[in-house]
Amino acid sequence: MSAPAYESLLPLGAEAVDLLFREARSASRFTDEPVSDGQLAAIWDLVRCGPTAFNEQPLRMVVVRSAAGRTRLARHLHGQNRDRAAGAPLSLVLAADLDFHRELPALYPGAQPLFDYMDTLTREQRRETALANTWLQIGYLIVGVRAAGLAAGPMSGYDNAALDRDFFPDGRWESLLVLNVGRALPKSYDRLPRLGYEQVSRTC
Repeated sequence: MSAPAYESLLPLGAEAVDLLFREARSASRFTDEPVSDGQLAAIWDLVRCGPTAFNEQPLRMVVVRSAAGRTRLARHLHGQNRDRAAGAPLSLVLAADLDFHRELPALYPGAQPLFDYMDTLTREQRRETALANTWLQIGYLIVGVRAAGLAAGPMSGYDNAALDRDFFPDGRWESLLVLNVGRALPKSYDRLPRLGYEQVSRTC
C-alpha cells in the first residue's frame, strides 16, 4: 500500500501504523498457534493505559479456552460465529462491570464523594457510563491485540440475554461482544471501502 501524502505527520512510523491499522484486518479464520496467558497479560498492560471516565476501567473479560468452555459459549452463538469461535485459539467474552464503582477508591484517589454517589444508584442507572466506557476499552483492546502481532475477530451475533444468564448469573457483568484472538490466516479479498476525512468531519 502506497504511503499517503500525510505520512510524515505520523511519527509512529509506517511499520507500526501498518501493524495497528493499515494492514490489520478483522479475522474470521485462524492458525492453530496458541495464544498464551503471557500474551494476554502483555496486551492488557497496554490496554489499561487508555483513558476512561474517572479512570473507571469497567471492561471485564472471560477467557474461553477449554473444550467445556467452548461448548458452553457455542450454544449462545449464532450461525457462522460458532465455527469462527471453534477455529480460534481462544475467545474472549467482553463485558461491562455494572458495579465498576467499587474499584474507584483505588483507581481514582480523592473520588470518595463520586463513589458514595455511584453507590446510591441502581445498576441500571450506572449502566450508561459503564457501557460507554467499556466500548471505549474494547476499541483499545482490539488495537492492543494487533500490537501483539495477533488478529482480533469481533462477533456481536449471539444471544446476549442467554449468555449473560449462563456466564454472569449475578447480573453484575453485561456482555457486549465476543472477540476471537489468534494469528489470522491470509485474507483472500480486498479491504472494504472506508470513508474519507472530508466525509466524516465538520469544522465550526
